[in-house]
Amino acid sequence: MRLLVITQKIDRTDPVLGFFHRWVEEFSKHLKSVVVVCLQKGDYDLPGNVSVLSLGKEKRQSRTKYVFLLFYFSIRYFNRYDAVLVHMNQEYILTAGWLWKLLGKKIYMWRNHYSGSMLTDISAMFCTKIFCTSHYSYTAKFKKTRFMPVGIDTEIFRQDDSVQRIPGSVLSLGRISPSKNVHVLIEALKILHGKGMDFLADIIGDAPAGDEAYAESLRKTVGEAGLGDRIRFIPGIPNVQTPKVYSAHQIFVNLSPNGMYDKTIFEGMACGCFVFASNDDLRAKIDGAFMFPYGDAAALAERISGFLALSDAEQKKAAGNISTMVRDNSLAKLSEGLVGEIINR
Repeated sequence: MRLLVITQKIDRTDPVLGFFHRWVEEFSKHLKSVVVVCLQKGDYDLPGNVSVLSLGKEKRQSRTKYVFLLFYFSIRYFNRYDAVLVHMNQEYILTAGWLWKLLGKKIYMWRNHYSGSMLTDISAMFCTKIFCTSHYSYTAKFKKTRFMPVGIDTEIFRQDDSVQRIPGSVLSLGRISPSKNVHVLIEALKILHGKGMDFLADIIGDAPAGDEAYAESLRKTVGEAGLGDRIRFIPGIPNVQTPKVYSAHQIFVNLSPNGMYDKTIFEGMACGCFVFASNDDLRAKIDGAFMFPYGDAAALAERISGFLALSDAEQKKAAGNISTMVRDNSLAKLSEGLVGEIINR
């Protein structure tokens, strides 16, 4: 099987999308060849059976040029791929789905997000199968949808014993945008501070274009609350550097809504963090003490304070056996499952 992969970015140093570099590397182990067409390319080092082509965002090409190159690459490399996998961005299917169908290529889409629209439905019509991880993803409703492991690289994400874990430390890692509900974490930390609890929180990530005002409002809230020495804002870091960050923190908090089954949940678990989340995909999989109602800062503060009051032995017992969850959501499991679904059609 030869695969054409369409994705937003190939850059292993990117704080948000750097993980996809390892995904492509792992996929290539099960495929004869992979042609990757990305909107933007940066630093990469992929096996010899992988080719990377860019639509030119790093050169500030126009949108018209993006579309032209997408069509050009699809036709120029016609004899080098048997199927197309579009990662997240349905716009590529809406633009070139008709062409791939005309060329006789099967189309597959990875889309894992709570939101969707008629355009998502139209994109799905072109697809042989759709992949996602969350049962609350918009794409979960389609009969052709196949649920996949989250895809954590367990060779990289594991506890780093060279790093000292800081007691009472709290971590938020990912882009700073309203959908990630970082403001809820800050409100919870304000409640903990009011109770006299000692903690140190790191909010690591960058604000995407358009969300700068949101990020600035968070910094203002922290300053006005007098928590500048307790809550630190740190710019985003490459994905491959995050295991040390996870390993340095006791608690990782994920505040994404249902339908966004963030891989950071499992990255944190793999590195030994105690993970608190409101994602219903986790219910019945982890102890309820680590779950809180979506957007409820008071409940999150209560869960964290209750957890920190436990002894080390009680904390580990409450966490249960997370190694099985991490293993079941490994990148190796994802690669075998996803490529298997494409090969078997």
